[in-house]
Amino acid sequence: MSRVLFVCLHNAGRSQMSQALFARSAAGRHEARSAGTDPAQRVHPNVVTVMKEEGIDVGSHVPQRLTDDLGRWADIVITMGCGESCPVIPGKRYIDWDLRDPRDLPLDEVRQIKDDIDGRVTELVKELDRALLRG
Repeated sequence: MSRVLFVCLHNAGRSQMSQALFARSAAGRHEARSAGTDPAQRVHPNVVTVMKEEGIDVGSHVPQRLTDDLGRWADIVITMGCGESCPVIPGKRYIDWDLRDPRDLPLDEVRQIKDDIDGRVTELVKELDRALLRG
Protein backbone atom coordinates (compact mmCIF):
# COMPACT_ATOMS: atom_id res chain seq x y z
CA MET A 1 0.00 0.00 0.00
CA SER A 2 1.32 3.42 -0.96
CA ARG A 3 0.66 6.61 0.99
CA VAL A 4 0.15 9.76 -1.07
CA LEU A 5 0.10 13.30 0.28
CA PHE A 6 -1.48 16.01 -1.89
CA VAL A 7 -0.17 19.49 -1.04
CA CYS A 8 -1.29 22.89 -2.27
CA LEU A 9 -1.31 26.35 -0.80
CA HIS A 10 -4.69 26.50 0.96
CA ASN A 11 -5.85 22.84 1.05
CA ALA A 12 -9.20 24.16 -0.10
CA GLY A 13 -9.35 23.17 -3.77
CA ARG A 14 -6.84 21.17 -5.78
CA SER A 15 -5.48 19.03 -2.96
CA GLN A 16 -8.97 18.35 -1.57
CA MET A 17 -10.24 17.24 -4.99
CA SER A 18 -7.11 15.14 -5.51
CA GLN A 19 -7.43 13.36 -2.18
CA ALA A 20 -11.12 12.60 -2.70
CA LEU A 21 -10.72 11.41 -6.30
CA PHE A 22 -7.68 9.34 -5.35
CA ALA A 23 -9.58 7.67 -2.50
CA ARG A 24 -12.40 6.78 -4.89
CA SER A 25 -10.03 5.43 -7.53
CA ALA A 26 -7.78 3.52 -5.12
CA ALA A 27 -10.74 1.93 -3.32
CA GLY A 28 -8.68 1.21 -0.21
CA ARG A 29 -5.62 -0.20 -2.00
CA HIS A 30 -3.66 2.98 -1.25
CA GLU A 31 -4.08 5.86 1.22
CA ALA A 32 -4.22 9.59 0.65
CA ARG A 33 -4.19 12.71 2.75
CA SER A 34 -4.01 16.38 1.86
CA ALA A 35 -2.67 19.54 3.43
CA GLY A 36 -1.81 23.13 2.70
CA THR A 37 1.12 25.37 3.51
CA ASP A 38 -1.31 28.20 4.40
CA PRO A 39 -4.70 26.54 5.03
CA ALA A 40 -7.94 28.34 4.28
CA GLN A 41 -10.92 28.43 6.64
CA ARG A 42 -12.99 26.08 4.45
CA VAL A 43 -13.05 24.24 1.16
CA HIS A 44 -13.90 26.57 -1.74
CA PRO A 45 -17.68 26.55 -2.38
CA ASN A 46 -17.26 25.95 -6.12
CA VAL A 47 -15.11 22.89 -5.35
CA VAL A 48 -17.80 21.56 -2.99
CA THR A 49 -20.40 21.99 -5.75
CA VAL A 50 -18.34 20.28 -8.46
CA MET A 51 -17.40 17.38 -6.20
CA LYS A 52 -21.05 16.90 -5.18
CA GLU A 53 -21.77 16.43 -8.89
CA GLU A 54 -19.36 13.48 -8.67
CA GLY A 55 -21.20 12.10 -5.66
CA ILE A 56 -18.37 13.12 -3.32
CA ASP A 57 -19.04 15.42 -0.36
CA VAL A 58 -16.02 17.53 0.62
CA GLY A 59 -18.14 20.23 2.23
CA SER A 60 -17.38 19.01 5.74
CA HIS A 61 -13.63 18.71 5.13
CA VAL A 62 -11.50 21.14 7.11
CA PRO A 63 -8.32 22.40 5.43
CA GLN A 64 -5.28 21.40 7.44
CA ARG A 65 -1.77 22.68 7.75
CA LEU A 66 1.10 20.69 6.32
CA THR A 67 3.14 19.24 9.18
CA ASP A 68 6.41 17.35 9.38
CA ASP A 69 4.44 14.31 10.56
CA LEU A 70 2.28 14.36 7.44
CA GLY A 71 5.39 14.69 5.29
CA ARG A 72 7.03 11.73 7.01
CA TRP A 73 3.83 9.66 6.68
CA ALA A 74 3.83 9.93 2.89
CA ASP A 75 5.66 7.77 0.37
CA ILE A 76 4.80 10.17 -2.45
CA VAL A 77 4.20 13.91 -2.19
CA ILE A 78 2.19 15.53 -4.97
CA THR A 79 2.67 19.30 -4.96
CA MET A 80 0.46 21.73 -6.81
CA GLY A 81 1.04 25.43 -6.70
CA CYS A 82 2.69 25.87 -3.31
CA GLY A 83 5.98 26.90 -4.87
CA GLU A 84 8.89 27.46 -2.52
CA SER A 85 6.72 26.83 0.55
CA CYS A 86 6.26 23.17 -0.44
CA PRO A 87 8.27 20.84 1.75
CA VAL A 88 11.32 18.91 0.70
CA ILE A 89 11.82 15.79 2.77
CA PRO A 90 14.80 13.62 1.84
CA GLY A 91 13.91 10.17 0.57
CA LYS A 92 10.40 11.06 -0.62
CA ARG A 93 9.24 10.86 -4.19
CA TYR A 94 7.95 14.21 -5.39
CA ILE A 95 5.66 14.91 -8.31
CA ASP A 96 4.56 18.43 -9.23
CA TRP A 97 1.21 18.89 -10.91
CA ASP A 98 0.80 22.24 -12.64
CA LEU A 99 -2.87 22.96 -11.88
CA ARG A 100 -4.78 26.22 -11.71
CA ASP A 101 -6.21 27.23 -8.34
CA PRO A 102 -10.00 26.76 -8.61
CA ARG A 103 -10.74 29.51 -6.08
CA ASP A 104 -13.30 31.96 -7.48
CA LEU A 105 -13.34 30.32 -10.93
CA PRO A 106 -16.62 29.61 -12.74
CA LEU A 107 -18.02 26.11 -12.28
CA ASP A 108 -17.16 25.06 -15.86
CA GLU A 109 -13.49 25.85 -15.25
CA VAL A 110 -13.51 24.06 -11.89
CA ARG A 111 -15.01 21.01 -13.66
CA GLN A 112 -12.13 21.10 -16.15
CA ILE A 113 -9.60 21.17 -13.30
CA LYS A 114 -11.47 18.31 -11.60
CA ASP A 115 -11.40 16.29 -14.84
CA ASP A 116 -7.67 16.94 -15.21
CA ILE A 117 -7.05 15.83 -11.63
CA ASP A 118 -9.23 12.75 -12.10
CA GLY A 119 -7.14 11.68 -15.11
CA ARG A 120 -3.87 12.22 -13.26
CA VAL A 121 -5.13 10.37 -10.18
CA THR A 122 -6.34 7.44 -12.28
CA GLU A 123 -2.90 7.11 -13.88
CA LEU A 124 -1.17 7.40 -10.52
CA VAL A 125 -3.34 4.67 -9.00
CA LYS A 126 -2.62 2.41 -11.99
CA GLU A 127 1.11 2.97 -11.51
CA LEU A 128 0.87 2.24 -7.78
CA ASP A 129 -1.20 -0.88 -8.44
CA ARG A 130 1.43 -2.18 -10.86
CA ALA A 131 4.10 -1.58 -8.21
CA LEU A 132 2.00 -3.58 -5.72
CA LEU A 133 1.79 -6.49 -8.14
CA ARG A 134 5.55 -6.47 -8.68
CA GLY A 135 5.87 -6.69 -4.91
